[in-house]
Amino acid sequence: MSINKNYAVLGLGRYGRAVAEELVNSGAEVLAVDIDQNTVNNAIETIPVCKCADITEPEAMKRLGISNIDVVIVAMASNLEASVMAVTICKDAGVPTVIVKCGNEMHQKILSRVGADRVLFPEKESGTRLAKNLLTSGFSEMIELSNEVSMVEIDVKDEWVGKTLIELSLRKKYSINVVAIRNADEISTTVDPALPLEKGMQLIVIANTIKLQKLK
Repeated sequence: MSINKNYAVLGLGRYGRAVAEELVNSGAEVLAVDIDQNTVNNAIETIPVCKCADITEPEAMKRLGISNIDVVIVAMASNLEASVMAVTICKDAGVPTVIVKCGNEMHQKILSRVGADRVLFPEKESGTRLAKNLLTSGFSEMIELSNEVSMVEIDVKDEWVGKTLIELSLRKKYSINVVAIRNADEISTTVDPALPLEKGMQLIVIANTIKLQKLK
């Protein structure tokens, strides 16, 4: 995910607004939606494209152009029914990635079953942090272990295909440590540095967050 994608944030409570504002501040194209007109009016100063609409209504979502959105963040943990409806409508409309904030583990299971691609617990991931992770181009997933160190999933680049970790010298060039390799749905923590990398693989690495930017 990156700044080149367009985003929609559904629900402009504190969490949703934080996500939307961080995305906007980073230069991303963002559609923000809330059912309360006062909330929309208050947010429009910092989020240019704000709409008042009922996200549980398929026709309303169609008018918003939800089918043209790359990533939707549903930020209404207190309203499970609305979240379920929003996820269902978005996936039916062909949205590639739908991320949902939830309130508990039971809600997480329900939202996953109706099609959510990722379900977040708000106490574990702030809205600002989510936005920054979404904008980390080339990284499938980024988890901050501290202010300076992160664990990241990196897609194997085209120029890396057929080469080994020994040949690439990633630790020397980028100061990163490969701790596992994901191939399809399988993750191997026994990393063979002499294994030629394949297209579609992902490297799970631990590295200095600033130095990771060299890989973009």
